[in-house]
Amino acid sequence: MIYPIVKYGDPVLEKPAATIVQFDEDLKKLVEDMFESMYAAHGVGLAAPQIGFSQRIAVVDVTFKEDPKAKLVLINPEIISKEGRQRGSEGCLSIPEFREDVTRAKTVTIRAQDLTGKFFEHTGDDLLARAFQHETDHLHGKLYISHISALKRDLIKRRIRKLVKAGEW
Repeated sequence: MIYPIVKYGDPVLEKPAATIVQFDEDLKKLVEDMFESMYAAHGVGLAAPQIGFSQRIAVVDVTFKEDPKAKLVLINPEIISKEGRQRGSEGCLSIPEFREDVTRAKTVTIRAQDLTGKFFEHTGDDLLARAFQHETDHLHGKLYISHISALKRDLIKRRIRKLVKAGEW
């Protein structure tokens, strides 16, 4: 099932998500739906709050379906190490049509659980490191615009308010 993407302004995006404690068929179905929703929205990462579920789940595929082995399911993820710096254009499915340069760590190691509850660690560089940071931010109730200047953030918020008034958001 393809879920609509929740847009900026919805409170679910700005509160910390709940820890997953039950690893069952409902969780597997939600993860399948998350991949389907992410691909339909042309994204490379999606956190459960972005489809209205305040749960600590994220899916990532920086190859966008090109490499089935690149699909990652991150349940209750935590970043355990960061190295280096990279700066690049970043966007978000929940803030469509907006992009800004964001500085993030270049290499990130994440510790998460898989669909069975088993813990694993995964290290990613460049785009994968950016996706790990972006999606774990979502699970903490943070959006990428919290990493840009207050001036740029206010300009984006002002433009979104205009879109909301015009019925286009």
